[in-house]
Amino acid sequence: MAIEVPVFHVLILAGILFLLGLAGVLVRRNIMFLLMSLEVMMNAAGLAFIAAGAVWGQPDGQIMFMFILALAAAEVAVALGIVLQISRRFDTLDIDAASDFNG
Repeated sequence: MAIEVPVFHVLILAGILFLLGLAGVLVRRNIMFLLMSLEVMMNAAGLAFIAAGAVWGQPDGQIMFMFILALAAAEVAVALGIVLQISRRFDTLDIDAASDFNG
């Protein structure tokens, strides 16, 4: 027997997750916390897409979530390379050090 969760509750959860991720992006100064907050925001958007696809009975939400996962993997690969460069060059993970990152 499957338990059905109302779509409104899923969208509320997605909104809360998105707001938590947004708060993490706005408040934290550490690059790693910033990247984790961005991942939470992308997962919240994916959850909203899946809930919308379930309401309409279409697989489009799941397809969009697969695109979000691919985007997240590419973002992690590029961002971790940038984090390593900032860490090696400035010996800190503070986001303000990235303003001195040129060339």
